[in-house]
Amino acid sequence: MVLMPPGSAKSTYASVLFPAWWFSQHPASSIITASHSAFLAEHFSRRVRALIIERQQCLGFCVSKDQRAADHWTTSCGGEYMAVGVRGAVAGRRADLIIIDDPVSSQADAESPRQRAYVWEWFKSDIITRLKPGGRIVLIMTRWHQDDLGGQLLSQAQSEWRVIRLPALAEADDPLGRPVGAALWPEWEDYGALTRKRQLIGERAWSALFQQTPLPSTGRLFSIDKIAIRPTPEPGAINTVVRAWDLAATGNTGQNDPDWTVGIRMQRNSDGRYIILDVVRLQGTPHQVEELIVKTAHKDGKNVIVAIPEDPGQAGKSQMAYLVRQLAGFHVVSSRETGSKATRAMPLASQVEAGNISVAAGDWNQTLIEEMRDFPWGHKDDQVDALVRAFTTLTGRPGMAGPVPVSIFNR
Repeated sequence: MVLMPPGSAKSTYASVLFPAWWFSQHPASSIITASHSAFLAEHFSRRVRALIIERQQCLGFCVSKDQRAADHWTTSCGGEYMAVGVRGAVAGRRADLIIIDDPVSSQADAESPRQRAYVWEWFKSDIITRLKPGGRIVLIMTRWHQDDLGGQLLSQAQSEWRVIRLPALAEADDPLGRPVGAALWPEWEDYGALTRKRQLIGERAWSALFQQTPLPSTGRLFSIDKIAIRPTPEPGAINTVVRAWDLAATGNTGQNDPDWTVGIRMQRNSDGRYIILDVVRLQGTPHQVEELIVKTAHKDGKNVIVAIPEDPGQAGKSQMAYLVRQLAGFHVVSSRETGSKATRAMPLASQVEAGNISVAAGDWNQTLIEEMRDFPWGHKDDQVDALVRAFTTLTGRPGMAGPVPVSIFNR
């Protein structure tokens, strides 16, 4: 199973070069190539045939004469090649090698339970039954959905598959030995270009198509369709305002994707409704993070509570002591986080479900909403962590959300 992003030459390697090499190693074998459409399968067939004709002197065999059909041809050494679409019939044919390249044609097909079931039944009934004893199957695809063909095979028969997964941006233990965050084809799309594409298409599409780790489409914690985006804050008596932080301390070098330091300002009205007013984010060094917290506090004003997580250990206490000194005159709330992220977020999710959370319009809306949509399976959760801290501080119900705040008054 070869899982790679769009435009990464996976079809060139696996559906064009590989079949020609296979015939050189197994001259009298038969190959069936399948794709989501007969047109695409025949396109690969033509390219393989042209390559063999071009390199016949090197390969030691050629395509048999008068083999013009794109969907079926043979070689002079007894090899046979057949191309079919997912809906094409393969009855009466047997293969030593079956190559399935892109069995899914679009996001719409991937999201359709009926189409996913059709592809799965096609694989079980039409493909597996065509394989000769000792035969091999190679599946080349870009992942679209958790339950696409690759996902179902991995969930039901993972031990039978060798998986080569090459994400667009390298993760830990990359099979190519790339450092974390390194691009797959930097000459084609470097880290900056891929990051811009990621921001454009959203986290869910990025995780599936480019990282080959599709996120669940259902069962998320936050019902984001219940969150209203308002041009101006809702009217009503303001009860409390807090700026809550989630801290990180690694700068962005252009070749990595560190966590964000996030500060979210949230307001509670006297009617029990909550408004997310502002989000600031930074991928910076510890010094830059501290500067951002102090600068933002002065911008917000002394009536806004500053809520900061305290890391366990002496380092966390030292950082808090430093920040408290820098925020003289402000109301600073510190707490440690316990329990899982999802558990801490549940009280907030209940308020989202009830329609009690709204968002002031801003250029930060999209990234926040997308992160909430993908939580807890998304690539990042820094904004959600800060938002949960803000909500917990405003409600004064820390026991339900996990952390136990300890107030430090600097007035």
